[in-house]
Amino acid sequence: MLEILMRRRSIRVFEDRKVQGDMIDGLVKSALLAPTSKNNRPWKFIVVEDQAILEKLAEAKPHGATFLKNAPLGIVVLADPAKSDVWVEDTSIATILVQMAAEAMGLGSCWIQIRERQHSNEMSAEEYIQKLMDIPSSIKVEAIIAIGHPKETKKPISDEELQFEKVYRDQYGKFYK
Repeated sequence: MLEILMRRRSIRVFEDRKVQGDMIDGLVKSALLAPTSKNNRPWKFIVVEDQAILEKLAEAKPHGATFLKNAPLGIVVLADPAKSDVWVEDTSIATILVQMAAEAMGLGSCWIQIRERQHSNEMSAEEYIQKLMDIPSSIKVEAIIAIGHPKETKKPISDEELQFEKVYRDQYGKFYK
């Protein structure tokens, strides 16, 4: 697991080939296996392979989503806040599990933050996606995960890059290392 965590990097450039169906099934299962507070499972997911929809989703916010138009797969991560007061945490856990599963499969991925981001001065990124995908306003949009076969290579994170100075032992201020 540590190897996967150190190897996983945000990938924004993908090969022009589809993600196989069995891999998509595995990503969906990874999302559905995510732990949630009180087992409330407030999350919902939209698996998007349609290139026209991916291109429109890439316009959800002016910066940080445009690369989605060249991804073969996107997963929109949603939540029903009526089911859990910690839906943000629950959807975040599911999102990162999908990214870890993608890495384990040899796929690249990148988290596109939607919650609390703007599409324009008049509309939030969430409202844009709700309108685009007929999502009820009561359902929140946390993020989109762009997924595909990586066309870029990034070096794994090394031990030297880890910020151990932010880790304490037994009490704040008593450094771990």
